[in-house]
Amino acid sequence: MEPRSGRNYTRIATVVLLTLGCLWVLKPFLPAILFAAAVVISSWPLYLRLLRAMQGRRSLAALTMTLSLTLLVIIPLAIVAYNLADDVATTFGQLRYAIEHGALVPPGWVRELPFIGDTLDIYLRQLVASRDQMLELAQRMVEPARHYLMAGGLMLGTGVVQMSLAAFVSFFLYRDGHALIAVTSSMMAKVMGEGAESVSDTISQTTRGVMYGLLGTALAQALVAAIGFSMAGVPAVPLLSVLVFVTSLVPFGPPLIWGSATIWLFSQGETGWGIFMLIWGTFLISGVDNVVRPMLISRGTSLPFLLTLLGVLGGVIAFGFVGMFIGPVLLAVGYSLMSEWTGTRDPIVKQKGEQEA
Repeated sequence: MEPRSGRNYTRIATVVLLTLGCLWVLKPFLPAILFAAAVVISSWPLYLRLLRAMQGRRSLAALTMTLSLTLLVIIPLAIVAYNLADDVATTFGQLRYAIEHGALVPPGWVRELPFIGDTLDIYLRQLVASRDQMLELAQRMVEPARHYLMAGGLMLGTGVVQMSLAAFVSFFLYRDGHALIAVTSSMMAKVMGEGAESVSDTISQTTRGVMYGLLGTALAQALVAAIGFSMAGVPAVPLLSVLVFVTSLVPFGPPLIWGSATIWLFSQGETGWGIFMLIWGTFLISGVDNVVRPMLISRGTSLPFLLTLLGVLGGVIAFGFVGMFIGPVLLAVGYSLMSEWTGTRDPIVKQKGEQEA
């Protein structure tokens, strides 16, 4: 018994070391691989339908799916990253010139603010009149703001690179997906035994639910925002709409965008359209999150708000921009597996999964 037990331990140690070595080699590409895997799992049913329509041409179907990802996600993000970097440099250059030459005045709508309008307007005019105070304020606030905005643009640019790599990886995952599924199923069956199929179903179901919820909600909010921005006459509608798409992955993110558009409308004297934008943003843009997200995650698990927030923030810290998607998916899969193993899974979700099976 002892020699056989020793051989088993040696085999396990070898597998563990090889796994760690592979992960170490793939570490620079791990975010892109994980994101590509989440996208492929989520869109696998669509790929199968496309594969049947193309009469089993796997390479052509995989290329079509990859190009669709590039056109729908990567190119708009690349445009946003470029425009953000260019606009930030231009805007802060103009702001610095206005401060140094005393051409900066508070907008007229400040005086119309209730209770504090007159006091705030007087304070701002005194501040603008004092060039030394304005330069000190600019050094204290404007430069750090420019730094953070440029860092945000850099993160978007890095995200474009990661997503481009993910699109490249996804082509091979689509094309060789059937073989990968067979190998993965065999490995899970040897490790987990009879429960492997249930675990596999839980992982795919949860991944699809969370990805549908994240991307579907983001797309719906971006479309509703684009309609509102166009109706109100807000400039740079495509840029702002893509920013709404990106920030919708973060709780309370879209109000930063449509709120800024509302302030701009008030500053231009468009009080009626400013009120319209405020109502449109509050009830429609932000309201989409409360309606669309639960509908799209109906096939997955109801991830608690805290885990969603920690998943987005922790994912960004761990994996960069694509971590916005990877973090919530990983936490949702872990949460679903733990709930299923402990028998505390949401009975409604569990019953729905059994009916679909």
